[in-house]
Amino acid sequence: MTDQSMSPAVMTRMPNLVLPDAYEAHEPPEGRGLSRDSVRLLVSCADSEQIEHAQFSDLPAFLRPGDLLVINVSATIPAALTAQRKDGSRVLTHISTQLPAGLNVVEFREASITTGETLQLPGGGKISALAPYPGSQRLWIARLELPEALLAYLERWGKPIAYSYVHGSWPIETYQNVYAKVPGSAEMPSAGRPFTTEMMDRLARTGVFFTPIILHTGVSSLEHDEPPYQEYFEVPHEAVTAIQRAKKRQSRVIAVGTTAVRAVESAVDEAGRLIARSGWTDLVIAPERRLQVVDGMLTGFHEPKATHMAILEALAGGDRVRQAYQAALEEGYLWHEFGDLHLILGEARG
Repeated sequence: MTDQSMSPAVMTRMPNLVLPDAYEAHEPPEGRGLSRDSVRLLVSCADSEQIEHAQFSDLPAFLRPGDLLVINVSATIPAALTAQRKDGSRVLTHISTQLPAGLNVVEFREASITTGETLQLPGGGKISALAPYPGSQRLWIARLELPEALLAYLERWGKPIAYSYVHGSWPIETYQNVYAKVPGSAEMPSAGRPFTTEMMDRLARTGVFFTPIILHTGVSSLEHDEPPYQEYFEVPHEAVTAIQRAKKRQSRVIAVGTTAVRAVESAVDEAGRLIARSGWTDLVIAPERRLQVVDGMLTGFHEPKATHMAILEALAGGDRVRQAYQAALEEGYLWHEFGDLHLILGEARG
């Protein structure tokens, strides 16, 4: 549920879509007696009304030799902590994004925090709310005072961020993609979760390529339909070369997750050229902005007002997205990070 790229103008384009509670994935597929790659897969085409229903294990049947999958190798960190106020009350705190100068973007869940307030953290840590994050109703810029480096501290005291629709407590390994390598995401870039090493080997044997990028995701903006905030990304030279080669052979570039889309599209310069780039992206992708690199996307199913929806519309158009989501509802697909997957395919562009 973490991938964020959207304009507020498109947040109500599916106002009549209602998600029944029964369609929420309340636990990972392993908790339902399934393997990672046994979730369902809805396949739609950006340029036609064709929709197919399959399992994720069938993915090789829908890809072509030469297709390039762009994967986000950011690993999920245990970013949920319990803070304590001076009156003894406890506040669930989500550490979202590391900023320069030792600051962090954080979310104090369901608590009214005042500017300058300092809360105690486990193990002798402290967190001070410095100022509301610009443009957000719930995020803060905060300073952490910890007895050790942040990642080591979270490894010791933190838990994975989990929402009320997830039943039970699941270890951090449940929130990792098999190809994750670089710690930094507050929430799992969940479109890649169904991949197994066996699946990746199968795809490689059929001539499908992979290239890694990084985008460290912050906390989801599900509740308040907020536009995306800045996130750190890296598109290395190797990824640029792999994408250029795919374009040259007229193969499709398919992003695994909207985080991969945001990273790659953020590496396009003012002249429309894809270049190796790293830093902070504030890119907002909306239907009015044509995607310049990505030809297809593998993604989960998102709330109708979630910040992910506009990027789907930018790729496939509003009518196609609504058609696909209606089919998903009719067939009982599961939503959220432990749910089913949606593969949107288009034709390769040079």
